[in-house]
Amino acid sequence: MLAIGRALMTNPQLLVLDEATEGLAPIIRTEIWNALAALKAEGLAQIVIDKNVGALLKLADRHFVLEKGRVVWQGSSDALRAEPAIDQQYMGVS
Repeated sequence: MLAIGRALMTNPQLLVLDEATEGLAPIIRTEIWNALAALKAEGLAQIVIDKNVGALLKLADRHFVLEKGRVVWQGSSDALRAEPAIDQQYMGVS
């Protein structure tokens, strides 16, 4: 949370977050996702890497699924919702 705050103090044009909610309490995760949605509404561009596909579906305009550094799928939130096999194949726990 501190890192996000510090990054925002520089008035960035692009905010890049990698697993920003990992290890945090559920209520704090919710606050972070809400803050990211508010920042998006204000026009701040974001790249968010996270395993929480449900939250990303609500936030992101485009999704990219990577496997071993290669893009194996890309599309909109609607397209990702329409392809549950992508979530099962690449984001599921084996």
